[in-house]
Amino acid sequence: MTQATTSARPPGRPRSGVNAVVFAATLSTVKELGYAHATVERIAAAAGVAKTTIYRRWPSKGALIVDCLLDAFGPVPLEGTTRAELMSSAIHWIAAKIGEPGVGDAFAGVFSDAVSDPALREVLSARLQDPYRLALQDALGEPANRILFFIDVVVGTLLHRMGMTGEPMVDADVAALVEMVLPHFTGGAGPT
Repeated sequence: MTQATTSARPPGRPRSGVNAVVFAATLSTVKELGYAHATVERIAAAAGVAKTTIYRRWPSKGALIVDCLLDAFGPVPLEGTTRAELMSSAIHWIAAKIGEPGVGDAFAGVFSDAVSDPALREVLSARLQDPYRLALQDALGEPANRILFFIDVVVGTLLHRMGMTGEPMVDADVAALVEMVLPHFTGGAGPT
């Protein structure tokens, strides 16, 4: 008589790769339908997973979007040796990321929801803004309030452009933004 073998894998769908599938479905659904119409139910359908699969990982659409944005952005690639080069690289990086399909829409939508949702504001601050703030503080040796102002000016400008035109900022305008912002944050030195 042979002994029955048991599988080490739990029953159901394999779990590896589910986050990547859900994140891709989230961005494509937001791009296709807009943030407001990209419900968790529609995202789940696009990802080919049950709605409960999403809610087991993320308690709300806002939490899902924040993690999706963290995945899309990755770490800030601070390039250069001078303050101006580091700040310029950060501005160009965030402008490019916001211009990726679905990312700017998701970013603007979750920020809009956070206006009237204190819990979501806390998630945005702790999970999305703080890692980038800390990286910039470390690289630039600036206090938190100056880095937060830098983030507000740059991200606010980029999202405002998306909201007003439906399009990301073009390269020439990103370069102009860099030229306008750097003198304030580099002591009047301008881009170097």
